[in-house]
Amino acid sequence: MSEVSAGPETPPNMTIYINNLNEKIKLDELKKSLHAVFSQFGKILEVLAFKTLKHKGQAWVVFEDVSSASNALRQMQGFPFYDKPMRIQYAKTKSDVIAKADGTFVPREKRKRHDEKGKKRKDQHDANQAGMGINPAYGGTYGATPPIAYPGGAKSMAPEAPAPPNNILFVQNLPTETTPMMLQMLFLQYPGFKEVRMVETKPGIAFVEYGDEMQSTVAMQALQGFKITPQNPMLITYAKK
Repeated sequence: MSEVSAGPETPPNMTIYINNLNEKIKLDELKKSLHAVFSQFGKILEVLAFKTLKHKGQAWVVFEDVSSASNALRQMQGFPFYDKPMRIQYAKTKSDVIAKADGTFVPREKRKRHDEKGKKRKDQHDANQAGMGINPAYGGTYGATPPIAYPGGAKSMAPEAPAPPNNILFVQNLPTETTPMMLQMLFLQYPGFKEVRMVETKPGIAFVEYGDEMQSTVAMQALQGFKITPQNPMLITYAKK
């Protein structure tokens, strides 16, 4: 038999390995863009990519659970990321190269003990957190200040009448490091996508255009509240005509 199998298939796990990535993209932007595109599948613990020549065009995305990794692998296989189709597979157990690079490398026999210690610490931490959260309203020594104690506060909180449906969406609350490319990656997944426009003088906002109002509405509902970074849930409305 001349056919040689490529060895046993790597079993599904929480880390996906991506290659065929565009090598011209700066490492920092690459990691942020990967985070932006993959966080729709579940909580990401870390995104790893390295400067060394050997690891160029490759990255690892570590999810909190296996089902997120599986969905990401299935749905993003071949996705045109910075004009190159992604090739995705499960990582071979958190490979030592990653563990060494991110400082979590522990020789195998020590791992078990280390994990148990970590678990004890985590339980303790959770208990502390729970204790601290008894009544956050009384956080300040002199009692917390009422939320609307500043001039004009109440007025500016009044919601504006929402703009009528429009094929152009207005996106707010974006983190400052957002690039048009990152947004394109997200909005491109929905049919009818035309373009992203960002306003240089106003970081944190963008306009995204679709073919018609139906298409823009689908994208708006799908990405409303999507977090490019944990602190920035996207706020999407129709652009004013």
